[in-house]
Amino acid sequence: MLNLHHLRLFRAVARDGTLTGAARALNLSQSAVSAQIRTLEAALGHDLFERRGRGLVLTEAGRIALDHAEAIFRTADDLSATLREAGRARRALRIGALATLSRNFQMAFLRPLVGRADVELVLRSGSQAELLRGLDALSLDVVLTDLLPARDAASPYLVHRLAEQPVGLIGTPARVGAGGRSLADVLNAEPVILPTPESALRAGFDALAERLGIVPRIAAEADDMAMMRLLAREDAGLAVIPPIVVRDELTAGTLVECAQLDGISEAFCAVTLQRRFPNPLLAEVLHAEGFPAV
Repeated sequence: MLNLHHLRLFRAVARDGTLTGAARALNLSQSAVSAQIRTLEAALGHDLFERRGRGLVLTEAGRIALDHAEAIFRTADDLSATLREAGRARRALRIGALATLSRNFQMAFLRPLVGRADVELVLRSGSQAELLRGLDALSLDVVLTDLLPARDAASPYLVHRLAEQPVGLIGTPARVGAGGRSLADVLNAEPVILPTPESALRAGFDALAERLGIVPRIAAEADDMAMMRLLAREDAGLAVIPPIVVRDELTAGTLVECAQLDGISEAFCAVTLQRRFPNPLLAEVLHAEGFPAV
């Protein structure tokens, strides 16, 4: 009969590619690991590995077995994480947010739960890869991002598209002036503050500049929306950002929108994991009314 011990050893060998490395990581002898793998293969009626050089690679049956093993361990971890929370008077929601993501967007997402006596909010920031690893390990319930994770038929991620914001050209009233200039004239005359080249927002702006036949004068590049906001306030140039990032400054009049960049938008998403026991607080924030419209 199958047991989790056999599957755990099998997964370790599959990930390492060698019996020696897996045995060392598990603090077991190589012969013990080898014997357990043979027992599992006998129970399943298929070879799970084939030897290539000094390493082991999965057979077709091995790849199928690994997919099922990963699903089994995710379910076991999911159950453990859920039951740890079940006895608590206050329920925690663990949110990871891309370090460069708009703080105003994050607050709009969290607002339905802020101040509730029965809710504890645990906030973490980091890179996309770090946050998705936390989601996989069930140390996070949701990841807020503007970068869509790669997905295929086997992906465990669910991507909830929460809002899509237009992108504007935003600066101080003195720099924007009284208006009347075309977008091409503005971009030819004024320095710009841009997101870094690897972002989808930057790709959209570069394509727009090429269509207009303009080589923009770049005052600054930043991978942090908060820094772009500060640079715009310091009048370093016109920032290419969604208005939600500088909502307070637009309301106060310290910054104004010079133009809306047609065809360029910023999508804000929440990424969750397919879980048999999802955190019930997620439904409250994912379907909250009053969130910026998609």
